[in-house]
Amino acid sequence: MTQDRHTEIVANHQDDRDSFMRLLGGRGSVVDASLPPVAFGLGWYFGGESLDVGCGAAVVVSALVAGWRLYRGARPLAVLISLLTVVVGALIAFYTGDATDFFLPRLASNALSALAWMTSIAIRWPLLGVVVGTALGQAKRWRRDPDLLRAYSRGSWVWVGQYVTRLAVFIPLWLLDATGPLAIAQVVLTWPLVAACVGASWWVVRRSLPAGHPGLRHPRTGPA
Repeated sequence: MTQDRHTEIVANHQDDRDSFMRLLGGRGSVVDASLPPVAFGLGWYFGGESLDVGCGAAVVVSALVAGWRLYRGARPLAVLISLLTVVVGALIAFYTGDATDFFLPRLASNALSALAWMTSIAIRWPLLGVVVGTALGQAKRWRRDPDLLRAYSRGSWVWVGQYVTRLAVFIPLWLLDATGPLAIAQVVLTWPLVAACVGASWWVVRRSLPAGHPGLRHPRTGPA
């Protein structure tokens, strides 16, 4: 391999890494996921374990975050889903009278996400490839590159692990009616875990590509 070709490949991988982190490591959805549970936990605790105060605080904070994200140009559908998750959680908690049930929609979403990512790997449409490939404007070209397909499949398992990790923590806390620890766990297992997941999945994808592969932006759809 010539020096110029080696330099080009290294530059491509650096661009890929920057794009990968930017696409998957956005903080907007992380704020959506962490602030409302914190507001609920604080409102519930300082309100004398009042569901009214806890749920009210969570809905108000979620609405403020939604307004801010829309102002900053976030996708309306993603913002609406985040807001509805909080509202549904509040309604469930009111209906059952159990504060920990506020977190049930989040438990369900993590379980469904883990199932969706595992299914995507099984049918050879790994969601990591779908997300990154779509964002890079590649349509289905990434899937015709067997190296990229394999790399995205392996990287997608890291995301499955993220959701399973949350469930392994959330479910026991929910069964123990541990409202405060659940609110804390929502924060600890949101931004730090997402950041670790993005970094780890990039490492897996990069390590799975053979030497000399041009990178995520340049799928090989013909002879190498």
